[in-house]
Parts: sequence; structure tokens; C-alpha cells
Amino acid sequence: MSATARLDLKLEQDEKDTVARAAAIMGTTVAAFVRLAAKEKASDVIEREHRVTMSAVDFRAFSKAINQPFVPNAALLKGMQSARAVKRA
Repeated sequence: MSATARLDLKLEQDEKDTVARAAAIMGTTVAAFVRLAAKEKASDVIEREHRVTMSAVDFRAFSKAINQPFVPNAALLKGMQSARAVKRA
């Protein structure tokens, strides 16, 4: 790999020692260990952000709501009527 982007960070000595020890246990360099750990954590955070988790009760309520015919409320009906009244070029 020929990485060109840089990421500089400062650590407390005990944090650096912990990372160095983990890298040694994995048989890799500190840089490779930090790169892999950061990439894995970033992927986890991104995945979690895109996932919706709900209880069984919430899922049943959600399923019921989306499987029923859509009925606009009064505010939406008023907005749609106002939109129809707008002259478009």
C-alpha cells in the first residue's frame, strides 16, 4: 500500500504504550495497527448510523402504520390546496 494522506495525533504515554503493546501482540507496526483500528471503528460507526433498530412493539406499530392507506392530515390538505393555487410559469 502506498498511502499518501497523513493523520497526526497526540497520545498520552500510557495510551501509546497500550497501542504499541497491542500492535506487538498482533505482529504489526503501530501505524498499521492504528490505521486498521481506526478504519474498523469508522466502518462500525457509519454502519450503525445507517441501521434502524427498534423493539418488537415499535416494529409492529411501524409495520401497521406503513401498511395502511395514506390519509393526509388537515395541515397537509391545506398545504396541498395552497400549492394548487400557486401560478407556475
